[in-house]
Amino acid sequence: MVNGKHRVIVILGPTACGKTAMAVALARRLHGAVISADSRQVYRGLDIGSGKDLEEYVTGGKPVETRLLDIADPAAGEPYSLADFMRDAKSAILELEAQGSVPILCGGTGLYLHALIRGYKLPGGPADRAFRRSVREEDRSRFAESLAGRYDLSNGEDNNLYRLSRKMEIESCRTFSPYGGPLENAEYLVLGAFRPRAEIHRRIEARLDERLAHGMIDEIRHLHDERKVSWEKLESFGLEYREVSRYVQGGVPFEEMRNHLLVKIRQFAKRQDTWFRKMQKEGVVIHWLPPEDLDEAERLCHEFLNSGIRE
Repeated sequence: MVNGKHRVIVILGPTACGKTAMAVALARRLHGAVISADSRQVYRGLDIGSGKDLEEYVTGGKPVETRLLDIADPAAGEPYSLADFMRDAKSAILELEAQGSVPILCGGTGLYLHALIRGYKLPGGPADRAFRRSVREEDRSRFAESLAGRYDLSNGEDNNLYRLSRKMEIESCRTFSPYGGPLENAEYLVLGAFRPRAEIHRRIEARLDERLAHGMIDEIRHLHDERKVSWEKLESFGLEYREVSRYVQGGVPFEEMRNHLLVKIRQFAKRQDTWFRKMQKEGVVIHWLPPEDLDEAERLCHEFLNSGIRE
C-alpha cells in the first residue's frame, strides 16, 4: 500500500493482443505477480482453448507468480461467478501486497475488470451452492408462484430455474455471508495492449491454427472422456470449447468448424474492444500502447506506484 491506498496495475485488451506477455515482462521489471482476470482460465484443464499460455510465466526469465489460474473444477455443477472472482481477486491483491509484490491484474473479461475497478457491491453475496443443488430438480412453477408479486417475472424468468433459485436464495436470507465487498481505498493504473484491428485478425488466425494443430482437439476430448465434463458444460464455455465440441461429436466437418470458429473469435475480439471503449466513456482512464513498448509501460507503472510518496 502507498499512503493507505492499494495500488493495482491492470493490463487489458482483446484476445490475441499479447497482454499476457506484456504482464509477465512488467512483473519481472516491477517485482510483481500476475492475477488472471479471465472467466475461463480459472478452470483446471481449460489450457489450450482458453489461451492460458502457462509457459509464458516460466520461460524467458525468472518465473512469475500467478493467481486465479486453475482454481475451479470445470465439471462442477455451478459456474465460477463474478462474486467468486471479486472475492478471490481481492484476496490475491492483499496477499501479494503483504509479501511485497506488485499486483498486476491481466485479462480480457471486461465484466470482471470493470467490477473490480468500479467496486461493484453485488448485494446478496455469492451463490448458496448447496441450496441450488437441493432444488435443481424441483418444480419451477412452485418457485415462480412463491416469488410472484415480489418480482417481475414477465420476461420469461418464470421458467429459468437458475434465476428463480437465485431469487429464492435472497428471499429466504440464504446469502447472509457476503463475498466481502469491494476492495476499499484502491487505485488502478489501467494499461491497454493496443494493436490495429487487421493485426489482431492475423494473430487470431495464426493462433487458432497453431492450437488446432497442437492439441486443442485432444484437450477437449480429454476433458469429456477423462475429466467427465459433459458436452453441454463444455459448450457453455463458448468459442473454442463450443465449436470443437460439436466437431468432435461429428456435427460439422473440420474445415467448416475452423472457419466458423475464426469468425466467432474475431467477433469476440470486437466485442471486447467495444466493452473497453465503453469503460473509457464511463470514466475509466486507459493508457493504450503497443504491448512491446515495455519502457513506456514501466515508466507509467513507476509513476503510478510512487506518486504521493514523500522524498
